[in-house]
Amino acid sequence: MFSFICLFAQPKMEFKSIERDFGTIKEDAGLATTVFEFKNKGDQPLIINNATATCGCTTPEWTKEPIAPGKSGSIKVSYNPKNRPGQFNKNVNVYSNADPSTVVLTIKGKVEPRELSIEEQYPREMGSIRWKTNYLTLGTVLSTQEKVDTLAYYNSSSKAVKVGIYRVPAYMTVTFEPEVVPAGKFGKMTVKYDAKRRNAFGNVSDRIYLDIDGQKDNNFSIGVSVTINEDFGSLTEEQKANAPSVVVESNVFDFGNIKEGESPSYMYKLTNTGKSDLIIRSVKASCGCTAVKNESIVKPGATTDVKVTFNSKGKRGRQNKTITVITNDPNNSTIQLRVIGNVL
Repeated sequence: MFSFICLFAQPKMEFKSIERDFGTIKEDAGLATTVFEFKNKGDQPLIINNATATCGCTTPEWTKEPIAPGKSGSIKVSYNPKNRPGQFNKNVNVYSNADPSTVVLTIKGKVEPRELSIEEQYPREMGSIRWKTNYLTLGTVLSTQEKVDTLAYYNSSSKAVKVGIYRVPAYMTVTFEPEVVPAGKFGKMTVKYDAKRRNAFGNVSDRIYLDIDGQKDNNFSIGVSVTINEDFGSLTEEQKANAPSVVVESNVFDFGNIKEGESPSYMYKLTNTGKSDLIIRSVKASCGCTAVKNESIVKPGATTDVKVTFNSKGKRGRQNKTITVITNDPNNSTIQLRVIGNVL
């Protein structure tokens, strides 16, 4: 009787290394390239079917012809660092007729950001003056406080330019240093915001309109936003004990599934369980599709309805909107109400 032992011949891909660390490379230095070398340690020709990267920033190239047993091949991997500052770690999947059929190669490193041009650092252009941004966010301020912040600008022209204002709200004071900016020089605008004079609560926005070298263009403006919280710091213990207290029955309105164009409404119920009048300072929706109606003063023990109507016209899919209610309850002055549902 004869016995046969069948040995299945196959290729075998053996790499010198499957990982490359580029270290630190410069963003503007062009492609960073490395070569992964391998040898066919098997006894059949090795064929690379494909090599794919995990992102478009990484490009592999490989030996296309079959690699005979004992011969070598290579896979070149290039990484494009442009507009990708910071750490990176990318994989290239190599598919072949070897065992295993898939090998994962890794490249990593750190991209050192390139130096930005003046135009990139100051991208907002208004006449001859360029700004870092056209929006100033002042953060949170108490209703009795002032907040000061600055915004940098640059004269990109070949002559001196005068910077000023032609319209600004009375509760903001704006100064420029310098007012006349020499060609190619920098300056800063200082904004002092008086929250007490603003007499508003929650998130509020305003605009400063600029006069640049005599040009009073409405497009030459800086937006200013701030969140104003009521200052309860001066309340005595007796005043706190007799303060209003707001309780919300339910802070979520789920309108379920509706057809586009429908406008469901809901009444949020707010009860004053405190000992003095509850004042609703502000009610604001996160988008114009949500209309809100409410009473402004709620007596102790009384309940008020905050009516919300969601207009689904032009909306599609899952919706998640918020309504922010600001009151004079020192323990719960900001309430978030939610509107959720699905527009078919």
